[in-house]
Amino acid sequence: MRGLVVRETTGPAAVAVSDDLPEPEGAHLWAAGERLLVEVRAAAVSFPDLLQSRGAYQHGVPAPYVTGGEYAGVVLEAPADSRFRPGDRVAGFCVWGAAAQRVLAIPRYTVRIPDEMPWASGAAFFLNYATASFTLRRAGFADGESVLVHGAAGGVGTAMLDLLRGRAQPSIAVVSSDAKAEVARVCGADEVLRTDEDWSHRVREITGHGVDVVVDPVGGDRFTDSLRALDVGGRLMVVGFADGAIPEVKVNRLLLRNLSVMGVALDPWEQRFPGYAPELVAGLEAAAAEGRVTPYVGHRLPFEQAVDALGVLDRREAHGKVVIEL
Repeated sequence: MRGLVVRETTGPAAVAVSDDLPEPEGAHLWAAGERLLVEVRAAAVSFPDLLQSRGAYQHGVPAPYVTGGEYAGVVLEAPADSRFRPGDRVAGFCVWGAAAQRVLAIPRYTVRIPDEMPWASGAAFFLNYATASFTLRRAGFADGESVLVHGAAGGVGTAMLDLLRGRAQPSIAVVSSDAKAEVARVCGADEVLRTDEDWSHRVREITGHGVDVVVDPVGGDRFTDSLRALDVGGRLMVVGFADGAIPEVKVNRLLLRNLSVMGVALDPWEQRFPGYAPELVAGLEAAAAEGRVTPYVGHRLPFEQAVDALGVLDRREAHGKVVIEL
């Protein structure tokens, strides 16, 4: 079997093609013994894959391992009592192993995708849209509220803007370049601000009072300005730390303006409240079937060039999703 292997946890430069990988045996470690085998047509990488390549992801596995946390493909094997059948078109989150010809899937994090959805879009679908959907749920978002999205040209950011089309009033994207600003507009942003301007002040000018929700997958030194950009009673959603620096908050800022800071981590929530995953999956499948989502694929790499997939992320060149076509 062919795939992309992280030979050692020293970063993207340690990725290499292997043509003699063993076939996946048994079940995924997260699948509670349920073997769901998928023939991969496209795989995707994201920030957790970059962290894994450096041994810095809490859910990583020891090297050598096959990289790629997301996939789209065709079910080859499924248990008799599974909701999946051989031949189903599916997409999902697998944590590792997607950038190979076959992958073991995690049933609770697997969705059916319609025939109309291209494989590359399917690979870009599950993780970012599941994260964005869960973020809105944790935030208690209601239609008509205002939302600011950091990292708005990235995977989570583009998915969030897509889900907020026609719902947020307004959706405000914060980006670092003209090219990323154009991506944000394509994905539905009502307003686009740059990190090299006083974006926090501009947010208050646009809304008159600040936003209801800030979605932050970036972290770093923009955290305090995000708090300043919130309206009284606003919520700041901590999705990740793509900047690399984990910010700290002085809680008096929360007290004085009734602000909330909330973490967003899907798997611990699902482990504690196991009824949520089926609800999430059903919502994602319905959105895909009804054509209500348009995953933004910014980089489509043929397998021959896929050794650079993590490098694209590491160099901060990624717009939307980085997809490997198998």
